[in-house]
Amino acid sequence: MAKNDFPGWHGTTIIGVRKDGQVVIAGDGQVSLGQTVIKGTARKVRRLSPGGYDVVAGFAGSTADAFTLLERLEAKLEATPGQLQRASVELAKDWRTDKYLQKLEAMLIVTDGTDLLVITGAGDVLEPEHDVTAIGSGGNYALAAARALMDSDHDAETIARRAMAIAADICVYTNGNLTVERIGI
Repeated sequence: MAKNDFPGWHGTTIIGVRKDGQVVIAGDGQVSLGQTVIKGTARKVRRLSPGGYDVVAGFAGSTADAFTLLERLEAKLEATPGQLQRASVELAKDWRTDKYLQKLEAMLIVTDGTDLLVITGAGDVLEPEHDVTAIGSGGNYALAAARALMDSDHDAETIARRAMAIAADICVYTNGNLTVERIGI
């Protein structure tokens, strides 16, 4: 099958919400190949503890590529314990300049309970302006929903869950089978 004929893997929505000292990363479980759901229970949000410091990471894109990036992030965090932003910048530098890593197709949302960051293969380490960020197929739907809910009395987890439910109702590549990890207060 020619590369252009391959329908591609789709089906991830990951959201990060920071509110009142709590940060939540939530991700759905859907993996699709073309128009077919291959799996509905994938776990795309993980808790890491390099050097004894908790970090939560969610990924969108190729699973093998994301695991490679998570391993690299863990190594960077072990070299700079408790410094998520520094480790993320170092990972982004490597990702941008290393010929092997440049081919990886994934994005990450990471948090240590203080920083909330998106790391991309373009060398970006982005901190959201409105304490909400999202990636993946349904990311824009979840982002819009969460931003609308940020002024409510809801906590970060409730906002993330409601935003993901809205994204799942709109995006055919997103389901309601969530993995939610909370860090902070």
